[in-house]
Amino acid sequence: MSTDSIPAKVGSRKLVWFDEFDGSTLGKPSLTRPDAARPDTARWSYDVGGSGFGNNELQFYTDNRPENARVENGLLVIEARKETKENRGYTSAKLRTKGIVEWKHGRFEIRAKLPTGRGTWPAIWMLSGSEPMVWPNDGEIDIMEHVGFDPGVVHGTVHTQTYNHVKKTQQGGQITVSDASTVFHTYAVDWSIKQIDFMVDGKVYFTFDKESYGKRYEQWPFDQSFYLILNLAVGGNWGGQKGVDEAIFPQRMEVDWVRVYQ
Repeated sequence: MSTDSIPAKVGSRKLVWFDEFDGSTLGKPSLTRPDAARPDTARWSYDVGGSGFGNNELQFYTDNRPENARVENGLLVIEARKETKENRGYTSAKLRTKGIVEWKHGRFEIRAKLPTGRGTWPAIWMLSGSEPMVWPNDGEIDIMEHVGFDPGVVHGTVHTQTYNHVKKTQQGGQITVSDASTVFHTYAVDWSIKQIDFMVDGKVYFTFDKESYGKRYEQWPFDQSFYLILNLAVGGNWGGQKGVDEAIFPQRMEVDWVRVYQ
């Protein structure tokens, strides 16, 4: 996609960072990169391993492996496959901007098509860039989560020291997107000094705000820089609540573009 077709502003916010997965950069038109089969390492790094990532997930996240993460026909493809890698029976990928770029407040838009089937757990989310990061104290913003056993329902959630799923006090909302696995939709948050709005295709379905939920750090740790994460998990405490259908794999989340406005 040419950068000419990317909105330079959304409301009062200006485009500051994006990936169209076609080689285009700020101020430059689309290019066909020589390494077009791989995500741009100037924009993305990988979280690698098979530790379960705190959720008893079943996949091993690989590094720089096109079977699990690749750019294909102008799309980022994150693919979960049923295959053994070290201590896990599935492989997948988890891309992030950690160590490359982080943002304090902004509007984050990601146009994506989700996988389908019991056991899939795609997520588009953000974590604090603080080092060492302490979860949930330093905050988490889940722009989009979807679990395959509950098709067509998309969740947006925040986690803090006061509000988190371990205590069953997490704060969030959900919206029905019946064709989320067959059609691209734009998943977004607009995060300001006062509140975080969660949206699908421009429709706000949940707002987390300082006035209602509290201004102390344990309630609102969202005045610091966060980085973006895109991943597709298999199984886990939530995604695997009703088991995993091994016959559905490979499954993939496709991302058309990612845009950040401030």
